Amino acid sequence: MTNIDNAQVIVDTALRSGQPHPLEIGKYYAFVTPGGLQKVDLTGPEHTGTPSRKAGTTTVRDADSFAAYYDKHHDANTEIYADAERLTVTAVLDAHTAGDARWEGHRLHLALRETAAWKQWLRLDGELMDQDAFAEFLEDHLPELLEPSSADMLEIAQSFQAAQKVDFQSASRLSSGQRKFEYVETVNAKAGQKGQLTVPETFVIGLVPFDGSEGYKLTARLRYRIGANGLRLGYKLERPDEIRKTAFADVLKVIGERVDSPVMNGSPA
Repeated sequence: MTNIDNAQVIVDTALRSGQPHPLEIGKYYAFVTPGGLQKVDLTGPEHTGTPSRKAGTTTVRDADSFAAYYDKHHDANTEIYADAERLTVTAVLDAHTAGDARWEGHRLHLALRETAAWKQWLRLDGELMDQDAFAEFLEDHLPELLEPSSADMLEIAQSFQAAQKVDFQSASRLSSGQRKFEYVETVNAKAGQKGQLTVPETFVIGLVPFDGSEGYKLTARLRYRIGANGLRLGYKLERPDEIRKTAFADVLKVIGERVDSPVMNGSPA
């Protein structure tokens, strides 16, 4: 037997005679065995029960929820970014410090959602409808009608629904700011009988742009067209984009009052 063989026998004997040693959670071990170098890593969260760091993106839908999560997880180096076009506010809770790099993997994301009523009013903005469709739209949105009152607007809607078999001939603007539509009955029993409908030229609606935000007033101007297909009606909202910007700015104001990090214009890397 060679000296090398003798040395290996001694090593193997020493390894087999060693006493068992308990391993501690949270530590990393390396052992030399007859089969080579063996490694045991007990530092992972599956052993310690605790992640090595906070990570992931939490999405919330209103300013109060954003502030609540921020209060729980932010530190002195947290950064906040606001994007008015995307209607988002993002907090990088573990942002880089002035002198050290950090993971930037723990984020809070506010993604505002437009309400159903806001989207419905914007979808038909500037579109002309037949009398019945316009009346049904007003009836479906009575809660948003402020001036004239929803009761008055309901009466107007019902008047348009009743005036189906008529021939609208003209429309004029009254000194009161209303529109007067003149028509002639076309049904046999009342053929040739004239009548008129008076409708406000503008009306005020109240809308909540985003879930959890405040409500805002918008002015809608009556639009109409008298043609071969009869009377068609619609509305045109005044500066809805400005209301949307104001609503987002008010959300940022609420957040700014609740957090101690500056809100920057833009989006994080």
